[in-house]
Amino acid sequence: MKHAALAGMVAGMLASAGCSPALERFERTLAARDSATQALGEWCSTRKIAEPPVIRALADRQAGEPASAAVRSALGVGADEPIAFRHVRLTCGDTVLSDAKNWYVPGRLTTAMNATLETSDTPFGKVVAPLGFHRERLEQRRGRAAECPAGTVLSHRAVLKLADGRAISLVVECYTQANLRG
Repeated sequence: MKHAALAGMVAGMLASAGCSPALERFERTLAARDSATQALGEWCSTRKIAEPPVIRALADRQAGEPASAAVRSALGVGADEPIAFRHVRLTCGDTVLSDAKNWYVPGRLTTAMNATLETSDTPFGKVVAPLGFHRERLEQRRGRAAECPAGTVLSHRAVLKLADGRAISLVVECYTQANLRG
């Protein structure tokens, strides 16, 4: 589905559900991009959340969550394929915009990309942008999904795929109230 059509469909669903205008605009911004990082950067700039509007991924390097059979299936990998996990809080300035869990297939990324993900605060979407991925949304809901912390206003589950259809990542994104302020 084209991004504009998806954004329009999401806007219509949210409007009929009685959502706030800010929540509707935020959801349209997310729906219009394959990269949540890019969408959050645009949102941060438009809403003037921080100057400069730079998105950082504050990684919990101690976090670990094994890939379940469902995660492996969504990624199209067998039981023996290595899966990496990254839990981050995406921020703009000092404002946390998203709490995200990301299971990804290191063997489908470059060595440099894997090193950047393991050692920096660069968001996944920015690191893997040269791969030209697209987002397949599996679930999106207003409010908190089971994996999300309290205060979540939007929850997304998506698979990021290469042009050849191979998945590189399964993400669970939990967007905070801070997105709707201002």
